[in-house]
Amino acid sequence: MSELDPPQHGHDHGHGHGHGHEQGGSGPKRWPARLGHAFTPHSHDSADKTDTALESSSRGMRVLGISFAVLMATALVQAAIVAVSGSVALLGDTLHNFADALTAVPLAIAFSLGRRAATRRFTYGYGRAEDLAGIVIVALIAASAGLAGYEALKRLIDPQDVQALGLVAAAGFVGFLGNEWVARYRIRVGREIGSAALVADGLHARTDGFTSLAVLLGAGGAALGFPLADPIVGLLITAAICFVLRDAAREIYHRLMDAVDPALIAQAEQILTTVPGVRSVGAVRLRWIGHALRAEVDIAVRHDVTLIEAHAVAVEAEHRLIHDLPRLSAATVHADPDGPDGTDHHAPLLTHR
Repeated sequence: MSELDPPQHGHDHGHGHGHGHEQGGSGPKRWPARLGHAFTPHSHDSADKTDTALESSSRGMRVLGISFAVLMATALVQAAIVAVSGSVALLGDTLHNFADALTAVPLAIAFSLGRRAATRRFTYGYGRAEDLAGIVIVALIAASAGLAGYEALKRLIDPQDVQALGLVAAAGFVGFLGNEWVARYRIRVGREIGSAALVADGLHARTDGFTSLAVLLGAGGAALGFPLADPIVGLLITAAICFVLRDAAREIYHRLMDAVDPALIAQAEQILTTVPGVRSVGAVRLRWIGHALRAEVDIAVRHDVTLIEAHAVAVEAEHRLIHDLPRLSAATVHADPDGPDGTDHHAPLLTHR
């Protein structure tokens, strides 16, 4: 199974809940109770789905650990050259890399929280902690942009000579390579496991790579007798960081507002239309909880089918969605009867989870 394949799992269902569904009409009261017991919403057996979620969190933690080590090593190399050269620009880049390494902390906390089981208070679990971590990361990117702009303006007003320009340029290049590698790694895995916060953190690492390039280009300009090259390039890099900030903030905003790719909605609708017994597809709602999707969908079935037949259609619709829609961990299917003329009466026969 590839890392992007949907989880394969069994189809055992428990019906031990005692919620009642009111069935209108006359007759002994025990029949509504029995029908409510048989067709009440119940959970889809999901050991493999839980394993997939835990594996996603484990991959996220592994990415954070490796990228933290790479960034700390990069910052330590730069710190040694700062001690030799006295470069203020490189000092700022070094401190920035240390700060970027530390962004792994809120994400690690979020991934750890995401492993906790749902409770009666947090009924959807703790996956939203990743989005809160994303807000912290966006704030760090904004602070990075502000700091970079401030340092660039300061150096533009009061240029400073830098010693050991060759070592400074090398340190800037090392900083760029380290940050770009971490950025690519975080963004790739973040998109694979559906973690917007990890993607935002990767974009943050990329901004630090741009800052390191500013050190490299500034050192080159100083070597050519143009000391203002460093602050001018720093201002250009600040503008680039602001563009990255915009993209990261937009991604986190979309996640907090329960936005999803419209292509996922279209894919879910297409999957449902292939389920035998589904006459039409109504509302389809998807939302991200951490790096997993949850779905609520409405389908129409024939108005003259039995509850058992409608239940079977709802079960199959749920199975198809979970198997075929990437990152979907749970689905709730509402089955409504259509009319003799094919129109939806909007009177739900049952709800299946």
